[in-house]
Amino acid sequence: MTDPIEIQDDEQFETFELRPTPEDRNVRLDRFIATRIDHVSRTWIQRLIESGQVTVDGYERSQTFKMTPGQVVLVNIPPIEDDELEAENIPLDVVHEEPDLAVINKPAGMVVHPAPGHRSGTLVNALLYRYPDIAMSGTNRPGIVHRLDRETSGLIVVARTDRGRLALLAQWADRSVVKEYLAIVTGVPAESPFRIDVPIGRDPKQRNKMAALATGKTARSTVDLVEDIKQISLLAVTIETGRTHQIRVHLAHAGFPIVGDRVYNRKTGRYGGEGSIAERQMLHAFRLAFDSPSGEHLDLSVPLPGDMDAVLAMARSEAPRD
Repeated sequence: MTDPIEIQDDEQFETFELRPTPEDRNVRLDRFIATRIDHVSRTWIQRLIESGQVTVDGYERSQTFKMTPGQVVLVNIPPIEDDELEAENIPLDVVHEEPDLAVINKPAGMVVHPAPGHRSGTLVNALLYRYPDIAMSGTNRPGIVHRLDRETSGLIVVARTDRGRLALLAQWADRSVVKEYLAIVTGVPAESPFRIDVPIGRDPKQRNKMAALATGKTARSTVDLVEDIKQISLLAVTIETGRTHQIRVHLAHAGFPIVGDRVYNRKTGRYGGEGSIAERQMLHAFRLAFDSPSGEHLDLSVPLPGDMDAVLAMARSEAPRD
């Protein structure tokens, strides 16, 4: 399965371009879209198909239409409005909070913000409940200044006020925020630390994923070996830039794809991508360091979640002894 490419983001619609692979042959149109755009429910997808917001090779089709490799599916998703956002009493692991901001330890599987057909259970829904006075700032994503993929766990900072939002955005813009991740990967680097300075852009052959491209945008990562477990290793990755899927693309390009990454890890077996023992990509945002609007310098970290600890423990038990 591959991620969709978002090819448009205007005031009216988000448009996604999806391309079936051989594994999608004869899969229903509604089911196919649901596997590619996981923040939109299948019921909502069926409504989009019925209302003419989905085309296959330029033609409207029914939800039961069967997929064939080589087709191009366009999905137009209208934005949700501010007044459609709902507060939900969802427990949050709050690592730090102050009047202008909060830092949350996001669990894997939690979507950051709502989308049509997927308006509940997100971080934004939980934020609206815990901080009912959070600044909307003219957006349907209150508090969000940066994002984590749904399957990535770890630290995310949210703005509670306009002052907090502006202070955080300024630091993201000047790249002064320290963002460090832990990743479980296949293979073991021969040297540590090492730097990856490889531009990233949309893959010209598979427009539904990112790739290391000379014509892409500047992307820099520094990688340190934390633990060598023979078949796999635990790496610490600090990113200077924040490109889409940067760590996943960079590590795969360097020959160390992330365990459980079903898009960028093409290796097979227990510690590969599709069909591995990991139910999600083994990537965790474990450290954030930045300046609070109050003038305090914050340097926060959280331990690995249980599923990543379990994969490491299993690998250690299977590793050959010297």
